[in-house]
Amino acid sequence: MGAAVKAVELDAGGRAVRLSNPDKVYFPEKGYTKRDVAEYFLAVGPGITRALRDRPTTLQRFVDGVEGEFFYQKRAPKNLPDWIPTARIAFPSGRPADEICPTELAAVIWAANLGTLTFHPWPVRSADTDHPDELRIDLDPQPGTDYADAVRAAHELRSVLDGHGLRGWPKTSGGRGIHVFVPIAPQWTFTEVRRATIAAGRELERRMPDRVTTAWWKEERGERIFVDFNQTARDRTIASAYSVRPRPWAPVSAPLRWEEIDDAEPRDFDIRTMPKRYAEVGDVHADMDDHAFRLDGLLELADRDERERGLGDMPYPPEYPKMPGEPKRVQPSRARHDEETEG
Repeated sequence: MGAAVKAVELDAGGRAVRLSNPDKVYFPEKGYTKRDVAEYFLAVGPGITRALRDRPTTLQRFVDGVEGEFFYQKRAPKNLPDWIPTARIAFPSGRPADEICPTELAAVIWAANLGTLTFHPWPVRSADTDHPDELRIDLDPQPGTDYADAVRAAHELRSVLDGHGLRGWPKTSGGRGIHVFVPIAPQWTFTEVRRATIAAGRELERRMPDRVTTAWWKEERGERIFVDFNQTARDRTIASAYSVRPRPWAPVSAPLRWEEIDDAEPRDFDIRTMPKRYAEVGDVHADMDDHAFRLDGLLELADRDERERGLGDMPYPPEYPKMPGEPKRVQPSRARHDEETEG
């Protein structure tokens, strides 16, 4: 047997990037290596670069492969090359941090060398990190539901968005879910964008009450698709298009056309099959950046929900500071127990 290769240089858009330990196995079940991952990113280069360009990005790193421990690299590492820019973001606590802000494919390969499989870009650009330019809706299957249920919800969501002057671009999550991204004008705060997402989710829930829920507490969701509205809260992110997901078969988050979602099988999109698809059809979300929709319609719906239905804000994740107008962060069964005990 030949000696293990210690390092190679890959050409990433005209820039040479060093890949150490290229033969290191990242996906033992399939035998896929670090080099396989890097070459996958090269094959879908314009697509993943488009998805990350100018966005502060958290790196989900698996330095020992998918069977090892992982961590989220939020702050730019000290050994960051000077050709990779950063952008300053503020966490919900108010503390700032500088995150990497990819502008070229070489930054993706550099991150892959650190064991990055999944890229988590903020829905903002480096020029304005307080005003999202994407509304992102996560249709998350709960136990007892699957991708087919997410597809049904996605079609109805498309109708909801269309009715409010919006257009979404769907992709697989890399698991059983579907993500729908809507490019928007960067004129609203994270709080306002989250409010618009909640309004869309509630409208979808009204149309499909037995199939869709916005219930934050798991005990209330049942066998329905959960619209995870808190994925639009500050510092919450969704895996980018073309990211590799940490499952044994190396699936990827695959951009789709609306007419493809019914027949798509999420497991069909992985680091071996996606390059072939990309070579045939390219980046089917390439035109997203040509659009910037407005949220006025959804925000008007949110106002009506509050005024006419008494539907205000929803709970934030537990690590967030208490937000103005937010209801109590107490799961319903515990709240009932406390009331009964007090009574």
